[in-house]
Amino acid sequence: MKKKHTVYIETYGCSASYSDSEICAGQLTQAGYSIVDNPRESDVNIIVTCTVKTATANRMTHRIKKLSETNSPLVVAGCMPKTQTNEIKKLNPNASMMGPDSIDKITDIVNSTLQGNRVIELSTSNKPKVLLPKVRINPVIDIVEIGTGCLSSCTFCQVKIAKGTLVSYPPDAIIKQITDSTNTSCNEIWLTSTDNGCYGMDMMMDLADLLEMIIKIPNSFFVRVGMMNPMHTKNKFNKLFDAFADEKIYKFLHIPVQSGNNRVLKSMLRGHSIEDFKAMSSNFRKKFPLSSLATDIIVGYPTESDEEFQDTIDLLKCTKPDVVNLSKYGARPGTKAIEMEQVPNDIINQRSKLLSMIIKDISLNQNQKWLNWTGQCLVNEKGKIEGTMIGRNFAYKPIVLKTSDVILGNIYNVKVTDVHTTYLSAKIFE
Repeated sequence: MKKKHTVYIETYGCSASYSDSEICAGQLTQAGYSIVDNPRESDVNIIVTCTVKTATANRMTHRIKKLSETNSPLVVAGCMPKTQTNEIKKLNPNASMMGPDSIDKITDIVNSTLQGNRVIELSTSNKPKVLLPKVRINPVIDIVEIGTGCLSSCTFCQVKIAKGTLVSYPPDAIIKQITDSTNTSCNEIWLTSTDNGCYGMDMMMDLADLLEMIIKIPNSFFVRVGMMNPMHTKNKFNKLFDAFADEKIYKFLHIPVQSGNNRVLKSMLRGHSIEDFKAMSSNFRKKFPLSSLATDIIVGYPTESDEEFQDTIDLLKCTKPDVVNLSKYGARPGTKAIEMEQVPNDIINQRSKLLSMIIKDISLNQNQKWLNWTGQCLVNEKGKIEGTMIGRNFAYKPIVLKTSDVILGNIYNVKVTDVHTTYLSAKIFE
């Protein structure tokens, strides 16, 4: 009997990367491979990379080195092969490479790599990453990629280099995938792409149109809408928020502002202003008083002055986002910002430390309004601490339950008993 080859897959980055990883596992499993959880026990190793931040890119370098120390051949997938091809060649001259748009070729690439042939597949494919076989990381969550690439030209970002311009996936294929997954074990859908905000702009429709199609699917499930750049949503947010009103859509809005100063935003080529961000934030909270607002901030962008950094502090104190993804600026190869006058690292570190404390205070204060709240909670993951489970309420607030006597994917009535910076604690009641 022919021996089954084994594969180890390690994944980093955004939810789209994790969807890519699930698709890799699904196609390889269908081809007869067995997925293992130890790189030293596999016949071939795959790392799905992310290079959006300098710290993450450094982590990728470290992991490629470590995986190269095993006796198994390596396939480097994800964004890094497109943005730092030569770096990978230096780290492991024998490693195969696969770009984010070549995922449908993963089985052929692994087959060739196992035979000792190095493969570099960085071509762009418009084949939708939907309705492909998957092995889900979380059995109750279906990560659905609705498109790839974007319409922005942000000076600090490598993603456009890796994924190119926008390609929206056909809505009928997206609807079929969600229907199929919610017919089985999934009751939470993550809509993801490089930028959900520009979905459909290449096919005469928009994200709100897609959401209106999704909420008509008769199954019971919840939808988390992923990141949307304000640039592409600032003129149509009323229509979008009308779609959000449906009970299937989590009242969770992720719009990355990146800076609280208009000059900096213009230098970044973000295409929006702080006034746009304020308008979207206030209108969302007016329509959904109990909701969650998430944003992203970059500190130390080239030429950012102390006064402009203060503007960012003021904006956060004014809009009070529930979640802020804070990044220290790091120059990424191939971007326009790398050619600008850089802010010294010690200043970046000081600003990041100060803003981190402010963000924690804002998040904790925002969570205070949930104390003693009662309502339904969908249990969607196991807790990091043994004996705990994590659920989400209608605003996608993470709720920790100090019990393991619940079923993943079920809905429970809970009462919030304590609040923390990044989560709520609750007890189940009948």
